[in-house]
Amino acid sequence: MVTKIFLFSLLPSLAMLASGSLALWKQPGENLRGIILHFAAGVVFSIVAVEILPDVIKKHLPLEVLLGFGAGIGLMFLIEKLSKRPKAVAGAVEEGQPSTGFLITLGVDIVIDGLLLGIGFAAGAEQGVLLSVALAVEVVALALAMATQCLRLGWPRKKSLLLLAASSLLFITVAMLGATLLKNLSQEWLETLLSFGLAALLYLVTEELLVEAHEIKENSYMTLSFFVGFLIFVMVGMYV
Repeated sequence: MVTKIFLFSLLPSLAMLASGSLALWKQPGENLRGIILHFAAGVVFSIVAVEILPDVIKKHLPLEVLLGFGAGIGLMFLIEKLSKRPKAVAGAVEEGQPSTGFLITLGVDIVIDGLLLGIGFAAGAEQGVLLSVALAVEVVALALAMATQCLRLGWPRKKSLLLLAASSLLFITVAMLGATLLKNLSQEWLETLLSFGLAALLYLVTEELLVEAHEIKENSYMTLSFFVGFLIFVMVGMYV
């Protein structure tokens, strides 16, 4: 199981490193970015609706759900306030301003993603596999935004690549720790953590991915990519 968790945590990590590195050499066009952001939002929302939410409801532990969900929303709002910017995924700070908020929010985003994967494997192998694929799509959008911001700040490519590599390593580390340390948790604690992850993912979709996507001039195929991403993982969930 440890080997399996490691291999599936490699998927988002390598996706982050590869897409971010590519974006440092050739920036994607606005249309492509819009499609990726919409598709990633659809994928993440599908995982929430198809995999996580049914399990949360099935266990019927309302107090734990309230605590976990409230903690997740509270943390995301706190991150937004501390970073003093509206979009956590984009890492958008004004050009020439210190990048501390960007780095803090980026690190917390990656920790939450890794923790969610760990929670998924702790809850069951099927959830872990699906979350691994979904997060691989989501971190592509994150890595593109990260690379874009590094270029805006005038960072050299070597420094930007080191940031991408450190982010990938951080994701694997948190995912492995989460999966191994959380697997023996009681149902009550696991329900609390799942609810925490549920809130974090919903915030990611509504306040980060879609907000960033809607800053781009939209076309119908961008909106369609959201529903394609959602449907693909509904179908995948039926057979995995």
